[in-house]
Amino acid sequence: MIRAVFFDMDDTLYDTSGFAAIARRAAVKSMVHNGLKCSEDEGYGELMNIINEKGSNYDKHFNILVERINGKLDPLIIVNGIITYHNTKFAMLKLEPESFSILLYLKSQGYKVGLITNGKELKQWEKLVRLGMYPFFDDVVTSESVGVEKPDPEIFNIAMERLGVTAGSSLMIGNNFDVDILGACNAGMQSMLINSEITPKQKEILEEMECTDKVRELGSLIDLMKIL
Repeated sequence: MIRAVFFDMDDTLYDTSGFAAIARRAAVKSMVHNGLKCSEDEGYGELMNIINEKGSNYDKHFNILVERINGKLDPLIIVNGIITYHNTKFAMLKLEPESFSILLYLKSQGYKVGLITNGKELKQWEKLVRLGMYPFFDDVVTSESVGVEKPDPEIFNIAMERLGVTAGSSLMIGNNFDVDILGACNAGMQSMLINSEITPKQKEILEEMECTDKVRELGSLIDLMKIL
């Protein structure tokens, strides 16, 4: 019987990718308006190249962008990008109704609720606070705080230990097959993939891991109410 439900954060409970893309485009537009010597499309394309090179948690994307395009750092352009990015993202930051509904349902039914997320601890906690989600969670495990990232099964084991539950009574919900689902499988947990479909190749992987019966697709978070 399931006693604890663990969630991934980005693109599971909150549409991080969609909002980030809009905020990045707004930032580049502001930077071009303030002296970045390229078109908006060129600037956005180069910004995405930098993000792919450095990773999304790197904190100087705009510095590199300005230096690459203009040949030198310009604090006015950089600051315009940073401020526009954050203002746009925070203006759009809201919890989807179905995320709020399922978290409320799980708590009302007595389930323990945890969050297992890769990324910078302060950035993830900022999202939780701004979205008003943090009161719903019994525990939050970030990769930065425990020194290990998904899909390493150790981060899942840490999360279960902190909530006092076993793998057999735990369920992981996430949008990334390689990170969330395979990680949960290796930790012995049941899991559900949301916002994506399991491909034939991924089914083969699950069969090789003898984990097929522990994984299923989830159409929406609300569907959990019919399952649990």
